[in-house]
Amino acid sequence: MALNVSGTISESINNFKLTFRTLQSRNYRLFYLGQFISLIGTWMQQIAVSWLVYRMTNSVFLLGLVGFISQFPTFIISPFAGVWSDRFNKYRILIWTQSLSMIQALTLAILVLSGMITVWQIIFLSLLLGCINAFDVPTRQSFVIEMIDDRKDLGNAIALNSAMFNASRFLGPFIAGILIAAVGEGICFLINGLSYIAVIIALLAMNIVNIKKVIRKTSIVEEFKEGFFYVFSDQKMRSILLLMALTSIMGVPFIVLMPAFAKDILQGGAHTLGFLMSSLGAGALLGAFYLASRQSIKGLRKNIPLAVIVFGLGLIGLGFSHFLSIALLLTLIAGFGMMVQVASSNTWLQANVDDDKRGRMMSFYAVSFLGMAPFGSLLAGSMAGAIGVSLTLLIGGICCILGAILFRARNYPSR
Repeated sequence: MALNVSGTISESINNFKLTFRTLQSRNYRLFYLGQFISLIGTWMQQIAVSWLVYRMTNSVFLLGLVGFISQFPTFIISPFAGVWSDRFNKYRILIWTQSLSMIQALTLAILVLSGMITVWQIIFLSLLLGCINAFDVPTRQSFVIEMIDDRKDLGNAIALNSAMFNASRFLGPFIAGILIAAVGEGICFLINGLSYIAVIIALLAMNIVNIKKVIRKTSIVEEFKEGFFYVFSDQKMRSILLLMALTSIMGVPFIVLMPAFAKDILQGGAHTLGFLMSSLGAGALLGAFYLASRQSIKGLRKNIPLAVIVFGLGLIGLGFSHFLSIALLLTLIAGFGMMVQVASSNTWLQANVDDDKRGRMMSFYAVSFLGMAPFGSLLAGSMAGAIGVSLTLLIGGICCILGAILFRARNYPSR
C-alpha cells in the first residue's frame, strides 16, 4: 500500500512538472506572471464595457457594434502588422503596445469616474484599443518562441499561455461582477490601467538575446503577398484558418450577447454576467491544461473538429437554457471546446511554419480568430435584435457543428 501511495505521488509530481515545464525558462516565467496580472484587468474591462453599454442603451445592437469596433482593426491591420513583426524587434513592439493599452484604459477610467462618458467615446476608445491589439496580438503570439529555452516546448508554452488567458477570464469577470454591483464600472477600468504596469515591468526585466534580422529589400506589400501565398497554398493551414474564421463569425460572438442573456433570459444582474463569464473561463482553463499535459503535438490536428463540435453543442444547449445552474454548465462546456480549438490551431500552425514567416502566419491567425469576430459580433447583435438571443445562439451552434463536419470530411476522408 505504501509503495502504491509513493508511486502515485511520484507520478503526480512528474505530471505537474510535465504540464508546467516551460515555466523553467526565465523570460517566459516573467512574461507569464506579468501577463497574468494584466489579463485579469483586461477581462474586468471587457465585462465592464459590455455592461456599461447595455446599461446606458439597453440595445443588443450597440453591444454588437462595440464588439465589432473593438476587433475590426485586426481584420484590416493585422496582416501588415505581421510583416512589421517579422521585420522589426518584437520585444520593443510589445513594450509600446502594452504602454498604449495602459493609456487607453486609464483614459476610459477618467471619463467614467468623472461622469463624462458617452457611448460614442466608448466606441472611439474601443476602436483605438482595436488598432493597438492589431499589432500586439500577432507580435505577442510569434514572440513566445523567443522566450523559451527549448523550442520543443512550444506547444506547452502556447497551452500554458491559453491556461493563463483563461484563468484570468475566470477571475476577471468574477471580480468585475462584484465591483460593478458595488461601486460601478469605472473602478474596473482603473484597475485594468494599473495592471499593465506588471507586464511592462516583466518585459523590461527580461534578458533578450538579440536575434539577427535579415535585411529585406522587398516592400511591405510584397512581403504580405509572400506570406499570404505561403499560408493559403498549404491545404492543412488553409483548412484550420477557415474553420477558425467560421467559428469566429458564428460561434465566438455569443460572448457579446452575454449581458443580454444574463439580464433578459436569466433575469439576473451584473453578478450573473460575472458568473457566466467565469464559467466560460473555467471551461477554457480546463481545455488549456488538457493541452498543456500533452507530451507532443502528434494527433493535435484531429482534435480540432471534435473541439468545435463540443463548442457548438454547448451553444445549442445554451440557446434552450433558462436556468442559471444549467447555463453555467453549458458555458463551461462551450469554453472547453472553444479553447481546445483555438490553442490546438495556434500550436499546430506555429509548429509547422518557417521562422522567417512566423509573424505573418500569426497575423493571419489573428485575422481568422479576432479579425472575423467583429463581423460575427455585428451579425449576432442584429440577429438577436430581430429573432432573440436564444435563437441566435442555437443557429450559431449548428453552423459551428456543420463546419467541423466539413473540415473532418475534407481533411480525413473515409476510405
